[in-house]
Amino acid sequence: MARRGPGLSPKGGDGYHRVVGKSEMSDMTDSKPAGARERDSSVARERDRPWLIRTYAGHSTAEASNALYRKNLARGQTGLSVAFDLPTQTGYDSDHALAKGEVGKVGVPVSHLGDMEKLFAEIPLERMNTSMTINATAPWLLALYIACAEKQGAPRDQLTGTVQNDIIKEYLSRGTYIFPPQPSLRLITDVIAFTYREVPKWNPTNVCSYHLQEAGATPVQELAYALATAVAVLDSLRDSGQVPPEDFPRVVGRISFFVNAGLRFITELCKMRAFTELWDEICRERYGITEEKYRRFRYGVQVNSLGLTEQQPENNVYRILLEALAVTLSKDARARAVQLPAWNEALGLPRPWDQQWSLRLQQILAFETDLLDYDDIFNGSTVVNAKVAELKAEARAELARIEELGGAIAAVENAYMKERLVESAAKRLEAIETGAQTVVGVNAYQDSEPSPLTQGGDGGFLAVDPQAEAGQIGNLEAWRAARDQGAVDKALAELEAAAKDGANIMEPSIACAHAGVTTGEWGEVLRRVFGEYRAPTGVGGSAAAHSQEEEDALAPVRERVEAVSRRLGRRLKMLVGKPGLDGHSNGAEQIAVRARDAGFEVVYEGIRLTPAQIVGAALEEGVHVIGLSILSGSHVALVGEVLERMEKAGLGRVPLVAGGIIPPEDEAALKKAGVAAVYTPKDYDLTAILADIVDIVDRATQEAA
Repeated sequence: MARRGPGLSPKGGDGYHRVVGKSEMSDMTDSKPAGARERDSSVARERDRPWLIRTYAGHSTAEASNALYRKNLARGQTGLSVAFDLPTQTGYDSDHALAKGEVGKVGVPVSHLGDMEKLFAEIPLERMNTSMTINATAPWLLALYIACAEKQGAPRDQLTGTVQNDIIKEYLSRGTYIFPPQPSLRLITDVIAFTYREVPKWNPTNVCSYHLQEAGATPVQELAYALATAVAVLDSLRDSGQVPPEDFPRVVGRISFFVNAGLRFITELCKMRAFTELWDEICRERYGITEEKYRRFRYGVQVNSLGLTEQQPENNVYRILLEALAVTLSKDARARAVQLPAWNEALGLPRPWDQQWSLRLQQILAFETDLLDYDDIFNGSTVVNAKVAELKAEARAELARIEELGGAIAAVENAYMKERLVESAAKRLEAIETGAQTVVGVNAYQDSEPSPLTQGGDGGFLAVDPQAEAGQIGNLEAWRAARDQGAVDKALAELEAAAKDGANIMEPSIACAHAGVTTGEWGEVLRRVFGEYRAPTGVGGSAAAHSQEEEDALAPVRERVEAVSRRLGRRLKMLVGKPGLDGHSNGAEQIAVRARDAGFEVVYEGIRLTPAQIVGAALEEGVHVIGLSILSGSHVALVGEVLERMEKAGLGRVPLVAGGIIPPEDEAALKKAGVAAVYTPKDYDLTAILADIVDIVDRATQEAA
């Protein structure tokens, strides 16, 4: 996927124009990379070109993100990976009620074409390979990107990059879905059919198993669920009639994947070889693809942020390197693009220096080592071959089970895949709690010197400008006031007609972009046509199978729950809530499951709830404690609003606890505001957390009596 340019040479190079030369960029269709040069006279083959080097970035505003992109490109990054904020990902404008506190927190807000133009100012899109992590609103963000390129004068057929456009994993893990599965699959199909004709170098779907592993997936589940998703997409495309049969192989060749790499890097390396072989098998046997180049498993990777720790965060550098090796060591299964998290992403948003550190890690691996001088060093390994064969056999069996259920969409709707992921995540957490799985600095070797990396005034991470949200809303209001409303109304009407009639959604979306339509307006039209969806949580049907050690740890908590319940005269009841747009539900799900196992009555309605809905549910259900989980950085604003609404509703004596990636200064502010306890990633023992919550409820109810 990556062609080496002079801006990425070992000698450095800080000129932006040297980084993005057309001949130096790749569209992920190269067969095997041609060599740039020989490393030394003992090597009889040309050196492979390195993978496309990215960092995942975007925050605050389009202008601030653009400055970061241009700086990273000047330092040798060879492609962009855009992080969008949650309102953009879920089809809301920045001034929507659900967007409060979320604007610019986990990525850049893009509400209209003007924002997209600011985001890519002075970056020639016909010479850039851009990855956009976007799913439910992927057609819209691609439409904005194409419209932006057209305003730059860049032809559609020269654009290279990808939209993730994998909605199925959103139902299972990440949570930024909008529409029900079938309409969502139709939108994915529309994007693929459009790009193969109009944007032929674009990768229209990047099937994402990354978040599946974050949600608990084993290597076998990651293989099976990702491949089942790709099959569902290709079956839908084949059956849609939008692509002639003779062109179908070429379209299959545009499907790419985005995977995770964990710390068990031998297993992860074998997983990638298994992915490569299974995909080739599916393309040949299911779709009859004879051309080898169209069966090639093309993937990008972000190494596993799940393995990053808040404790001793400097150790994350070693973790990131080992995870990067898993997807680069084996040439036959090497990633075409790599983006590495920064060492401090368990603490908050990385600063430019932190991203530079991860960028330099990739450059050292690519240019200072001899990794790219040799053919695959694992060919002929009996150990690797045996592990690959084992993974393939188990993945085939799981794929067969999904097929029996009716395919990936059916396995989403009946909660099969979600329940399996919740179970797997529970087993992983239990292994860490009991010490069966060692995590250095967390459950072993905990004695530590204070890290000088976190001692600065900024706490070791980037703080988003608190005024950024207000500024974005002001710009949005100005944009609406300055546009031609007649053109907007006409474009939206044509979009709605296409959605209702089954026509391809992309050209009407591009017309909307040029007319000045906003993200929220595009989303509202399609919500009106397709409806909204709430995916199964997977909590109710997940089986709790604890080890004896964990059962022993749970026993005294169960006894405390029973004692407090008897005193109260009814079962101790806990509401687990996720206010705002944060879809990372893994932690909330695990708390809900463990609380149920400990004897609590648990109220958990899934993601994307307003503070008003959470307080209303707490009042209706008569809960004894509210637990809020927020990982998007919006905890201060959202928890504060929940507390205010609780007071007005007469729930001021009900304790509220909060969990998430919460810096120490924010933790202090939350406790000052009335939060009873705050739990961060360092608090890995769920049973201990629940024991603490029982004590909090016991004290609060006795004080109120």
